[in-house]
Amino acid sequence: MDDHAPSRAALRAAVAEAGGEVVGEAQRSAEALAMVTRARPDVAIFAVGLPDGDGVAAAAGVTTATNCPVVLFTSHTQDELVARAQAAGVMAYLVKPLRPAELAPALDLAVARFRETRQLKQTLEERKIIERAKGRLMERLRLSEDEAFRRLRRAAMNSRRPMVEIARAVLVSESVTEDLPSI
Repeated sequence: MDDHAPSRAALRAAVAEAGGEVVGEAQRSAEALAMVTRARPDVAIFAVGLPDGDGVAAAAGVTTATNCPVVLFTSHTQDELVARAQAAGVMAYLVKPLRPAELAPALDLAVARFRETRQLKQTLEERKIIERAKGRLMERLRLSEDEAFRRLRRAAMNSRRPMVEIARAVLVSESVTEDLPSI
């Protein structure tokens, strides 16, 4: 996404030279999310300065709402901009003028970092679910932490399901029993 035609042309040529394909283009930040959602690219490349807004803010919207890594393409290298890009979830930074040999490694690195970050977030969320279920078992059955964990692990092994599924089931059953009227 860049409103500067020569930059877009150079980027298209570099992507083609690297064996890639441009699946969509946008010139305004307002078009970014819809275009990325529709085209579902492996990676999106955003310019910083756009006629209707900030490319970093648009990148933040895309990284939050989609499963697409974003690379920033800009001639600006101020520390403040790099910090904003990092906070927005941007996975790589290309500086204009584009050197075609740098494109493929930057895109490959962005995709790999994005996948790694997504996997880490998923693992953390699963760990939180397991910890909550373990806490509920400890409270309800008066178990030690180790015993609650062993029970979750044993149930997962016996049912041949991931431990996080068992933990979710424990939490759901706990919420169902809390909603039942006392007899």
